[in-house]
Amino acid sequence: MDALVSLCKRRGFIYPSSEIYGGLNGFFDYGPLGAELKRNIRNAWWQDMVHRRDDIVGLESSIIMHPKVWEASGHVAGFTDPLVDCKVSKQRYRADQLFFAAVTVEPENSASDSSEKQIIGYVSALESERTTEELQEKAETLKRKKAVRGKLEPVVARDFTEAKPEEYALIPSPATGEPGSLTPPRAFNMMFETNVGAMRDASSIAYLRPETAQGMFVDFKNVIDTTRVKLPFGIAQIGKSFRNEITPRNFIFRSREFEQMEMEYFIHPDADWLACHEAWLKWCQDWLKSIGLPESSLSLYEHPKEKLAFYSRRTVDIMFNYPFGVQELWGIAARSDYDLQQHQKFSGVPQVYFDEAAKARIVPHVIEPAVGVDRILLAVLCAAYAEDEAPDEKGKLEKRTVLRLHPRLAPCKVAVLPLLKNKEALAGRARALHAKLQRRYAVAYDDGGNIGKRYRRQDEAGTPWCVTIDFDTIEKPGDTFTLRERDSMKQERIDEKALFALLDEKLN
Repeated sequence: MDALVSLCKRRGFIYPSSEIYGGLNGFFDYGPLGAELKRNIRNAWWQDMVHRRDDIVGLESSIIMHPKVWEASGHVAGFTDPLVDCKVSKQRYRADQLFFAAVTVEPENSASDSSEKQIIGYVSALESERTTEELQEKAETLKRKKAVRGKLEPVVARDFTEAKPEEYALIPSPATGEPGSLTPPRAFNMMFETNVGAMRDASSIAYLRPETAQGMFVDFKNVIDTTRVKLPFGIAQIGKSFRNEITPRNFIFRSREFEQMEMEYFIHPDADWLACHEAWLKWCQDWLKSIGLPESSLSLYEHPKEKLAFYSRRTVDIMFNYPFGVQELWGIAARSDYDLQQHQKFSGVPQVYFDEAAKARIVPHVIEPAVGVDRILLAVLCAAYAEDEAPDEKGKLEKRTVLRLHPRLAPCKVAVLPLLKNKEALAGRARALHAKLQRRYAVAYDDGGNIGKRYRRQDEAGTPWCVTIDFDTIEKPGDTFTLRERDSMKQERIDEKALFALLDEKLN
């Protein structure tokens, strides 16, 4: 992960926001390559989700909406995370990401009766891919420190929301390692509050949206009144959302400003919602694989019924194996008719669809695939990052860092490289080809340094192909040039017509 973060900064993918002022935790800027990669992810999703389907239309709603929207949706009252403070270090933690375990020892020469087992203390750790292992190691350290003899029981990890009040003072803080400084969990609303208009009072309070979904729900009636959509149909949107996360972490995985790609798929209340949910789950998995995420890194997590959101009939997350652990990438939820019913109740405006067959007005149910652009971008980078060996100018093997990005997502599709910078015949032909390619694709022109170093730069940027204009291009018939493929490093002679045909096939 450290190597990937370093590459992102070095090659202009992602920068810390406001870095010259020390940065601002939970916010990031996307550099030249990052902005292109992010745009390509958005475009690929929109093209496949909206343009290539007849049952989905697009929408772009405002970031600041009427505050009653968030009352109706339940965000004002219930969009909270459990917050825990360490009174000594002043660190703050999400209670559901702070894990602890009782350290239990069975004394030597005792019977197997559990009543003889002794709790000698507690250990804690922040959530990671090896949380249980960390707790076990800390438990063994605590046993040695207290010089307790006997068999150590395997730890049972629990998060802080499961702690009993009498355990709060016994659980050590992850910051200090000492018990007694953690506060009981309390609710913390994650919405960013702002004011609309010249006055700053209760009547001017508004919120930066914490999700894009509500924009599709409040414009549901507008869409069915102004288009010819018929059930089942979807409304898709890409846009910024804001959540005042307690502990932003893992680079861009959990940040306070992020971008979402969400789609609300409206179905008849009598439709087979489970089959529809399964169909969208498969569509989302197939789409992730189509942009280069390996199937081996993807898995599914079905939310237990007792932990479902109150409006959800079923929620399944597509998980990705990031370097910091298996985490949620894409959530697919069956939201019932909760949102439309709530907005109908709070606004007084019917949120209904006229069913021609039954000659009745109905409130549709919803299947919602919701994913973060930033999380997909991070998953794409993690899957694409590789290190191998490549020959240098003298044929000696050296370490090569390469991003094996899917060509559809790559920030730059082709790099045009004149073999020599100061040879006008080469540079002129390279500039002419670059100008033609530029009309269709994002391309680069690089004439700095030897050809090997230029290949390495493009490999790190994820550029799928490099075209080198060499002396054979200008001296031999056929006007061919060297095409180098990024992953295999294979080189072949190709002419201009064949190059455009290759790009059209691979990118479109």
